[in-house]
Amino acid sequence: MDKLSRRSFVKSVGAATLAPAALGLPALAAAAEQAVHKASTPAASSVAAEKPLYLFFNAEEVVFIEAACERLIPADATGPGALEAWVPNYLDKQLGAAWGSGERLYRSGPWQAGTPSQGYQLPFTPGELFHTALRAINADLKLQGTPFGEMTADAQDAYLKSLEKGGKDLDGVPAAVFFDMLLKMTVEGYFSDPVYGGNKDMAAWKMIGFPGAYANYYEAIDKHGVKFERAPMSLAQNGHGHVHVDPNIPASL
Repeated sequence: MDKLSRRSFVKSVGAATLAPAALGLPALAAAAEQAVHKASTPAASSVAAEKPLYLFFNAEEVVFIEAACERLIPADATGPGALEAWVPNYLDKQLGAAWGSGERLYRSGPWQAGTPSQGYQLPFTPGELFHTALRAINADLKLQGTPFGEMTADAQDAYLKSLEKGGKDLDGVPAAVFFDMLLKMTVEGYFSDPVYGGNKDMAAWKMIGFPGAYANYYEAIDKHGVKFERAPMSLAQNGHGHVHVDPNIPASL
């Protein structure tokens, strides 16, 4: 396993990508997909007692999604992991809303394997893809005798890498395609505006020093050469600091 921790990589990618743009989610995911999942050692998670209400994932799917997201971005002394940042909630809200139902996807085929430059070519909506793949994964794990959530961290990493490697058919969903989408959405949920359901309490932004998507910087215009330090602010934050999550704001495929 690489000595570079996921946490160090995720922090550096987040700082480099979020600084110039507030919501550059696709670019962030593309930059992170090749390395964020390569862990060093597992770290203890300090997941808050409060739990999200899942509307898209069923109980069996939640077990896999929560454990998988936490392996992709585990908690350590530097910052929270995916669970504490409510990344699974981000996945749940986006997959269960208009984007997850393929609102803007072309759905008339033909369904043929395309080249990498042609992008997504499957007949599944994002929501259908996750339900189908997770159903096949959980069936496979039942045959193996150990639920994903009960595996050791090393075993979980090995299973995720087997999905990334590809070659498995998950009831019509190529394993590598599922892993790629899971990884991208995990990173997106970790660094996106909390209005999307993840990045709870803007913990990831605080970790990398990103101030959020301010409408203007009027008070800082004349402060040349001075480091801009300000508590992060969400697009959906009210005067009391509460963030109103809107599940209908689409994510990106």
